Amino acid sequence: LDEVEKAHLDVLNLFYQVFDKGMLSDGEGKDIDFSNTVIFLTSNLATDVITEMTAGDEKPDAATLLSAIRPILSAHFKPALLARMTVIPYFTLAQDALAGIVRLKLNKIVQRLAHNNKMAFTYSDAVVQQIAARCTEVETGARNVDFILRSGVMPLMSQGILSRMSTGEQPGSVKLDIDAQNEFTVQFLDKAAA
Repeated sequence: LDEVEKAHLDVLNLFYQVFDKGMLSDGEGKDIDFSNTVIFLTSNLATDVITEMTAGDEKPDAATLLSAIRPILSAHFKPALLARMTVIPYFTLAQDALAGIVRLKLNKIVQRLAHNNKMAFTYSDAVVQQIAARCTEVETGARNVDFILRSGVMPLMSQGILSRMSTGEQPGSVKLDIDAQNEFTVQFLDKAAA
């Protein structure tokens, strides 16, 4: 469950039954077995503390981080619930990890254009670094990759592809890059030139 701190108290109370008995009953009285199940609950409650503690070059160990965030978690969740969980603090994503996520997302576009449009799609390292850098500017982290691609890259590419296709021109390749103003640029080559 993502952002469990936003869950209704009744939802959190369900976990007592799951953690204590390993079973949960649905609305029809059917028992659902949770043995051999790992349940991940995420929370953004101590994000500010974690970000502050991990901002420098020297990273604290997990025990130090846990000691710093436990009071925040205890103020929100019942102690009995926290006692049944293993709290695992995590560091913010490093720039190279964000860049890897960006490449994965861009490579999906490469595959989609090749499969659906028989079009080659390439992108520069500057594009990867620019998107990854934008993900560290806001609290959404890697989730911002999808937003940047959906709101900035895809409309720019789609407009160019569709306008060329409307004139009977079928681009053979598309290159995504960054200009001097750090804006996305798209270059199209027709099938003959590609």
